[in-house]
Amino acid sequence: AVDAPVGEDFRKYLDLDDVSIDVDLTPNRSDCLGIAGIAREVGVLTGCDLTNWPKEAVIEQSSKQLEVKVEAPGACPRYVGRVIENINVKATTPTWMQEKLRRSGVRSISPVVDITNYVMLELGQPMHAFDLKALNGAIKVRMAKQGEKLTLLDGQEVTVSETSLVIADDASPLALAGIMGGKSSSVTDATKHLFLEAAFFNPLAIAGRAREYGLHTDSSHRFERGVDPELPKLAIERATTLLLEIVGGQAGPITEVVSQSELPQARVITLRAKRIKRVLGIDIAPAQVEDQLTRLGLTVVANDEGWQVTAPSFRFDIAIEVDLIEELGRLYGYDKLPKTRPQGTVLSADISEHTLATQRLQALLVDRGYQEAITYSFVDPTLQQHLAIEGEQAIALANPISADLSVMRTSLWPGLIQAMVRNLNRQHERVRLFEVGRVFTGTSDNVEQHRHIGGVLCGSRYAEQWSEKQRPVDFFDAKADVEALLDLGNEDNIHFVAEAHPALHPGQSARIYKNEQAIGWIGALHPRLNKPLDIDCRVYAFELTLSSVLAAKVPSFTPLSRFPALRRDLALVVDAKTTAGEIEHCLNDIESDILVSIQLFDVYSGAGIEQGKKSIAVAFQLQHAERTLTDEDVDVLMQTVTQKLEQHVGATIRS
Repeated sequence: AVDAPVGEDFRKYLDLDDVSIDVDLTPNRSDCLGIAGIAREVGVLTGCDLTNWPKEAVIEQSSKQLEVKVEAPGACPRYVGRVIENINVKATTPTWMQEKLRRSGVRSISPVVDITNYVMLELGQPMHAFDLKALNGAIKVRMAKQGEKLTLLDGQEVTVSETSLVIADDASPLALAGIMGGKSSSVTDATKHLFLEAAFFNPLAIAGRAREYGLHTDSSHRFERGVDPELPKLAIERATTLLLEIVGGQAGPITEVVSQSELPQARVITLRAKRIKRVLGIDIAPAQVEDQLTRLGLTVVANDEGWQVTAPSFRFDIAIEVDLIEELGRLYGYDKLPKTRPQGTVLSADISEHTLATQRLQALLVDRGYQEAITYSFVDPTLQQHLAIEGEQAIALANPISADLSVMRTSLWPGLIQAMVRNLNRQHERVRLFEVGRVFTGTSDNVEQHRHIGGVLCGSRYAEQWSEKQRPVDFFDAKADVEALLDLGNEDNIHFVAEAHPALHPGQSARIYKNEQAIGWIGALHPRLNKPLDIDCRVYAFELTLSSVLAAKVPSFTPLSRFPALRRDLALVVDAKTTAGEIEHCLNDIESDILVSIQLFDVYSGAGIEQGKKSIAVAFQLQHAERTLTDEDVDVLMQTVTQKLEQHVGATIRS
């Protein structure tokens, strides 16, 4: 600069001997997203008094006002605005402000925008300025209407979701509330008249909305976490003061619309001295408790048990007694708290013989070549819809991490299949994954949770080796794994019935039943899903309710028979569509004290068998516990078997 004194230290003149401090905040401490909040914390730690902000209102030099209508008071309980006319369009942002913004990571744009950004960094209140001439009629704070479009300050055109709050005029949306302003009403170098706004938006109305549009702004970052509802008026006065100093103009009266019933209510909390001692293990002097809490901005009134504490409007995270105790512990220093070993009685849980341990299932699947996966409980809504049973609706998240993780899973398959795809894309050609986890059904007001066990597999049946020929896995490999799981419970009455599932191949899907109750599904992934998932191999999947697999029948001791066993084989001719499971299910219903086991060992179709038919061979193991079997015993049983098979599945004896 031309007025720079010769010989002055360069670093001192430009104030380069500065320190930048990165503050890492947890989401609950939004009150420290401004210098004022950090100063408050420093004041508590150092014992220094906090300088109060000047409360004097700006002298109004204009009567100009803009009508404000808040049509969504639940989302915007407080809206404050002010018209400022005849600003100096040639004014520039002073160097001191530019430097403070630059060192805070904010680019200087224009005096008006710089001042709103400066106040945001100073107080933690996001603000926005509109070009008054670009506005048509009143300002309206409302939910977006279907199909409305808005070009944002970054040039991106978005179709505004009906769940998004917007600032609009009589003609169209002007800004995404709490996120970003629109291009059409933005302040330019030619702007002479402003409408300045500051508002309190309900955090739930803003949370997740920016991510819907691929945005994350300084405003959305603060409003999602919560901004002091009492701050907008102070912020607009502070911004007006700076504007009049830097760009001049005449300020009109403040327009404020408030819905008191929708504003956060002050929380009054009882804090007990004994509770502080019990939780922290230390005694803190009552005077110190009162001083520290008061410096934090809380209102403290002593009583017989301790204190009645009122949380300030800017502390959304203080709601219950332990929140106050946590503040005292934090200020005292967690590292100074006495260390005590945890005490308690360790009780072993009662283990029922009728229930298997989940670890048994996990160990069995690992032994069969699977790897356990843990996937998100929230999934891609499109994939969830592809894999859901018809009529099954997923519960939408109010605040999703991202648009592709926005619904709760109703099945373990979406997460497992996505994990499989990631492995296949990384050249893992043989993949076997399983998961034990919760699925969610019902509605957002009435969520039902159930634990399931599920798995997916693809690739070759065996890992590459010299003793086995390579072949891809098939339906029966997956079925064998499921049967191995179910065999752990010693249950006999389990069968697989061919049924259709929207996500499974129509010719390779089955529903699993236990004691006539449906407990799960198994099958090949439907071919129509291969292209969207970019899969070029056959994938098999299964899923069962965990409780049905964990339920076990306690084995009872039966002495081995000393008498000889007999085997009888039957070759049955049945319809080609009849499944082996139907035959097995039919035979399992036969009550006999000599029938030990049933084994289906051969299936044949071709020469000698009528078209549309097939032959199934069944072996019967027969033995009596107390005597040698006679021909009559065997004949009576086999006659019962053939009659039952003929009645239920239309089977005839193959000649």
